[in-house]
Amino acid sequence: MLEELKEANEYIINKIKEKDELILELEEYAKENNIPIVTKEVAKYLEFMIKITNPKNILEVGTAIGYSGILMGRLIEKNGGILTTIEIDEERFNEAKKNFEKASLKNVKMILGDATAEIEKLNDKFDFIFIDASKGQYKKFFEDSYKMLNDGGIVFIDNIMFRGYLYKEYPKRFKTIVRKLDEFINYLYENYDFTLLPFGDGIGLVRCKKDIK
Repeated sequence: MLEELKEANEYIINKIKEKDELILELEEYAKENNIPIVTKEVAKYLEFMIKITNPKNILEVGTAIGYSGILMGRLIEKNGGILTTIEIDEERFNEAKKNFEKASLKNVKMILGDATAEIEKLNDKFDFIFIDASKGQYKKFFEDSYKMLNDGGIVFIDNIMFRGYLYKEYPKRFKTIVRKLDEFINYLYENYDFTLLPFGDGIGLVRCKKDIK
């Protein structure tokens, strides 16, 4: 079954014909510099989710070089929406800043710092939250940001199955991260309106329903 899913992902990726020059440039830069960005099929699914949920304000935890931020920022710009994005690495932060400028996006609020501290400083409300940062901190990122999510909003958690290490043998150095992610998934299933999708590196979706929690 897992092998079939892998083949299905490859089939989907081969069908995606990206034409946007900036997006292609960022994909090449990420590959050359070993910077993790969302996979092609996850990128398309993220865009699809933005289109059908039509959020205004988005919080992104983990800017990296601005790849996913550009995808989201473009879609909400026409509605006057704001993307707030947090990145801990200064070099990546500066690269993302240049890329947002290349994309001519004026609706991006960038924050340089540790999201475990920066999220708590925010006083905004969000309709959509995208989490793709330090895997060991996923639960804290989620709990801190969920408080600011509007009713009916969505939390989109990428890489929640961490390279497949949650269901296959993993290097011992990842033992703590794997345990935390496994516990986090159980926590989400038990306490929230949550579903887990097995493509990319695993996507977790939480719908905000205040009467559940």
